[in-house]
Amino acid sequence: MSDVLFGHVFGTAEVETRLLDLPCWFFADGAIRRRYKTSGWKATLMVVNTVGHLCEAAWHHPEIHLSYGGVEIALSTHTPRGITEKDFALARKIEDVIFWQPSRDSGPLEGTPSDPAFAYIDYDD
Repeated sequence: MSDVLFGHVFGTAEVETRLLDLPCWFFADGAIRRRYKTSGWKATLMVVNTVGHLCEAAWHHPEIHLSYGGVEIALSTHTPRGITEKDFALARKIEDVIFWQPSRDSGPLEGTPSDPAFAYIDYDD
């Protein structure tokens, strides 16, 4: 696909329609946003570092706001200014990685124990 297609800035109605595929994301203040609830500071740092890695690898840099019990990500494209396909692609990748649970795969990885003492993120399910 060409840079022209990826550089297309979506209007508000298009953004809202595209967000139907990312149900926990919302459009506000010129960015698509997502809040992640964590179990505390260490978990917040794990989420921020994971998102930071994905964004750097994609060369797409969001605003990230963090607190003891959560993280908010705000994605928008700086050039051109607005919401583009890049924002939706990165939001999808962030969702896939943050909410990956090995215990739901049929592989050898068991995942985090179900005991709340080991939980670090609210999986929205």
